Amino acid sequence: MKSNTIKVGLLVLGLTAFVSNSSFGQEGKQDRKKPTYSELLKKMDANEDGKLAKAEVKGLLEENFDKIDTDKDGFISEKEFENVPKPERKGKRKQN
Repeated sequence: MKSNTIKVGLLVLGLTAFVSNSSFGQEGKQDRKKPTYSELLKKMDANEDGKLAKAEVKGLLEENFDKIDTDKDGFISEKEFENVPKPERKGKRKQN
């Protein structure tokens, strides 16, 4: 009887650890949402002209500026920003 109690206790403990680790891993993914254009303006529009120039942006926006700026006016408009495709996830394998 004692060994059954110990086995059940270990099983419950293992399942609890598994479930808590699984839900913990999901938290980071929820925080990675695409910012809005107005949020980017607040963070990056250094001269406060209501536009995002290449000199003002950072990260993926800077790296892909020429692709995003489809009308080639030197700025990323809200419309251009909204049409940016989601970046491919690194390390994720495509299933056949």
